[in-house]
Amino acid sequence: MTKHLLPLSLLFLLICAPLHARKVKIDLSQPKYGLNEANRQGLLSSRLAIVLDSIRQTVTANDEVVILLPKKAVWKLHARDAAKHEVYISNHDQDQPKRIGIWLDSWNNLTIDGRGTEILCHGRMLPLAMLVSTNCTIKNLRIDFADPQITQVEVIRNDGEEGISFRVAPWVKHRMTNEGNFEVYGEDWAQTPYTGIAFEKESRHIVYRTSDLGINLNGMTCTGKDTYHAPHWKDERLVPTTIVALRSYYRPHPGIFLADNKQTTLRNVTVHYAEGMGLIVQRQEDITLKGFNVCLRGKDDPRYFTTQADATHFSQCKGKIVSEGGLYEGMMDDAINVHGVYLKVMERIDDRTLRLAYGHNQAWGFAWGDAGDTIRFIQSKEMQYLDGAYTLQSIRPADKREVKGCKEFIATFKERLPLQIKGEGFYGVEDMNWTPTVLFKGNTIRNNRARGALFSSPRRTVCEKNLFDHTSGSAIVLCGDCNGWYESGACYDLVIRKNKFVNALTNLFQFTNAVISIYPEVPAISRQTQPLHGGKLGSIVIEKNTFETFDAPLLYAKSVSGLRFINNKVVKNTDYQPFHPNQEPVLFEHTVNSEAPGYQPVKFQNVVK
Repeated sequence: MTKHLLPLSLLFLLICAPLHARKVKIDLSQPKYGLNEANRQGLLSSRLAIVLDSIRQTVTANDEVVILLPKKAVWKLHARDAAKHEVYISNHDQDQPKRIGIWLDSWNNLTIDGRGTEILCHGRMLPLAMLVSTNCTIKNLRIDFADPQITQVEVIRNDGEEGISFRVAPWVKHRMTNEGNFEVYGEDWAQTPYTGIAFEKESRHIVYRTSDLGINLNGMTCTGKDTYHAPHWKDERLVPTTIVALRSYYRPHPGIFLADNKQTTLRNVTVHYAEGMGLIVQRQEDITLKGFNVCLRGKDDPRYFTTQADATHFSQCKGKIVSEGGLYEGMMDDAINVHGVYLKVMERIDDRTLRLAYGHNQAWGFAWGDAGDTIRFIQSKEMQYLDGAYTLQSIRPADKREVKGCKEFIATFKERLPLQIKGEGFYGVEDMNWTPTVLFKGNTIRNNRARGALFSSPRRTVCEKNLFDHTSGSAIVLCGDCNGWYESGACYDLVIRKNKFVNALTNLFQFTNAVISIYPEVPAISRQTQPLHGGKLGSIVIEKNTFETFDAPLLYAKSVSGLRFINNKVVKNTDYQPFHPNQEPVLFEHTVNSEAPGYQPVKFQNVVK
């Protein structure tokens, strides 16, 4: 009798397995879907939402669904036609609701093949969002905007104290208001820029020692077709032919938003512009980028800029982050930033319960941790972790009925909490379950503002075989900050190898003390007794890289243990005049058990024991 149980069990499993799963291929270029006509009428977003909903009614969660877009088409999405959704996006402005062009929610085993199609957006909107979906792929797709909020101008005359004359790029819609203000506008927006980034016309490099420009467009006069004179905009560094990207610091929407998904792949996807980050990934488990680009439209593109902020950004993720073979250029911030989110301890309710709060005004409103997660506490001013880990028993919103839009949580722990944790924002908490491994390989980063790559994960992180070409600020930064940005955490297992750095640090921005800058934000570092980053010798390895540089600083390391800087090649050039305030090739501060053979690291200050 027993010998028949195994075959019957196997038969039962086979019957219950997804035998009815199908491979479903749907070509949206077919007339029956009505998308071509909707595209002509400016009603594509609403029509596409209906089509996607009808497709969902005909497939199961086990089906492999491939949706084909028309080959090499231009799909025009308009903000006025896009559905409104309340979504809270890390590191973006949290005005609600968001207009979202393509909304993908709760899909499984889905592939969207753009087949070279371009999504061209009109108005202020988020082109594409995917949430709560598993095993999905988006490929062969481009995203751009008809009227970018970044305004490009060319300096045609610089009269010193008399001001600057400039020509507005031909695609920019601009006007003088009744109040005499210069204004740029699009389908549903208007603004007057107040800052900018300057580019060399021929090389497209950011102009040496200009950083963020102050722009004063008051009292302007129109001097001809698309030309103006700004008497109060004075900057002797901006010679005629300089290209300036005029902008604000507003960042309402990324190009692509991914949240609460598992196993997502973006392959051969390009974002040419977004009024935020190119890609923001939030609360994601496993993501692979293959040939994901934030770049210009080619060498003849008249634009010099791409996104308003980072090219790619990963907040509170886990599993694997793989980013390979991408091109990132012209961004107004970094190519990649990987971090978690520190919450502030605001109140001790009892020995096991705390009130926690988001700390930054662009990062709140979304889920943070789950019951069963492992939590660590950190002293905010000292950036020093307390001994031990604690288990999150439950977490719920404190200031709202639901997590969406909340800023505070009530968190209960299985263990009694240390008596020293009393709230008032002096301590932060980090969720160790929501920390990823990272592979950043074979990418090109060039001609962008701020920095190249930021890594803040305690798990294995490898940055190798990338080209960092004129990143303007530092090429690579390790931070950690429970005081301003509230971006966690410490790096314990990091390899930076076989990268090429070309003329980084032509400008200074936050955390840019060297080409590679390990610069956690530690207000009370003199009280720190344990380094934030690293561990045993070799926990952070920087090796076999090539530095082509005009200036001195290669590596700055603060609050680090176990760093090895070895077998790196330095090629000095005279492309620019050295100017960096740090003139030490290797500078260690509050750093122990670290080595840089061939260099004598200097300025050990208040070294931790």
